[in-house]
Amino acid sequence: MTTVPATASGPCAWLISSDPVRRRSLAYAVLAAASLAAQASGHGSAQSRWETGVRAGYAFNSNPILFDRMLPDGQVSHTAVSWHVRYAFCRPDAGRTASVYQGVGLSVNSFMLPHTLGTPVGLYVFQGAPIAAVTDRLSVDYEWNFGASFGWKPTSGGDDIRSNLVVGSATNAYLNLGFKLDYALTGNLHIAARLDLTHYSNGNTSWPNPGVNTIGAAAGIVYIPGASLARPISPFSADSDFSRGISYDIMAYGAWRKAYFPAEDGAFTELGERALLPGHFGVAGLTFAPMWNLHPTFRTGLSADIQWSENTNLTKYHVPGTYGEDLQFYRPPFHRQISAGISARAELVMPIFSLNAGIGYVLAGPAETRKLYQTVNLKTYFAGPVFLNIGYRMVEFHSPSNLMLGFGVTLGR
Repeated sequence: MTTVPATASGPCAWLISSDPVRRRSLAYAVLAAASLAAQASGHGSAQSRWETGVRAGYAFNSNPILFDRMLPDGQVSHTAVSWHVRYAFCRPDAGRTASVYQGVGLSVNSFMLPHTLGTPVGLYVFQGAPIAAVTDRLSVDYEWNFGASFGWKPTSGGDDIRSNLVVGSATNAYLNLGFKLDYALTGNLHIAARLDLTHYSNGNTSWPNPGVNTIGAAAGIVYIPGASLARPISPFSADSDFSRGISYDIMAYGAWRKAYFPAEDGAFTELGERALLPGHFGVAGLTFAPMWNLHPTFRTGLSADIQWSENTNLTKYHVPGTYGEDLQFYRPPFHRQISAGISARAELVMPIFSLNAGIGYVLAGPAETRKLYQTVNLKTYFAGPVFLNIGYRMVEFHSPSNLMLGFGVTLGR
């Protein structure tokens, strides 16, 4: 059997670059923004929205105590503030989805430690809509943001690794979910107050990756040129013309990730009884999901999920006596690095975007893969039934696994 070093192999070299996170984040952001622009320009009734606002919150990760220890001695900050400027559009003649808005935003973020964590700049797409109209002027809305943040100061590695264990890459994914009160002062001037949750992560493409979370509040002002005062329309209202049926999602995706290996003789390292493997490892997957359309805004069903991961099953093929910088493995057969599972899926369906979440279990594959897994996916439809997918997969609700970057098609929708 051929031995290989503990890094990604040749077939996955196309996934690796000097800064793959930044390159692919920009590519996906540009494609999502282009899809939004095409949708806006393709409908003469599109109504513009200009927004600005500030957000403030409490920063932490999955272990608040560990979060403090990940920063240099004497540096402790749980404060997060950001300023946002955004453009969005809606379609007043779209009936049930007339009040759904979507657009692009730019943010400047601070954690009050610019020399340690940096001052990241975020670029993201977002979408929101009224959940319910309280009065003609006041509504309760939801909104999500999905994008990338640039300009973090990551750990420098080596002897300086203890200087910052919070961030492992200069570019990190940005996810936000909020609920807000929107009040119309006039037809074209609104104010909004919201509570939200934010998560920053590099998707396990670099180490460390504990993730940064914030919980907080925000306030903003919205200007809608030429709008008149009208009661908000909820997209979740009943639709007598809707016919239930089944549609099918087929998707292929790929990614790259970091991986770990048990330390020699269980020796304790900075990762506990695990050693970080150098380089990146490729991931590829296919999903097939029959989905039942229960409402114009909601689909649910089961998904057959197949995934190949280049770091799977390495323990069994470890070359005895090789550790540290000399760590080597026999190359596992391709079929012994494949796992297959079934997941239950639920999807929020809106114009242009759909949010899909799943919980599943690996039924076939190496023993190390037979666990619960969770997926979250943002689907951006840009050419009829064809969509761009940006997603993330976790294991047992807490262990990061891999990104899910790919394309798919919805048939029968």
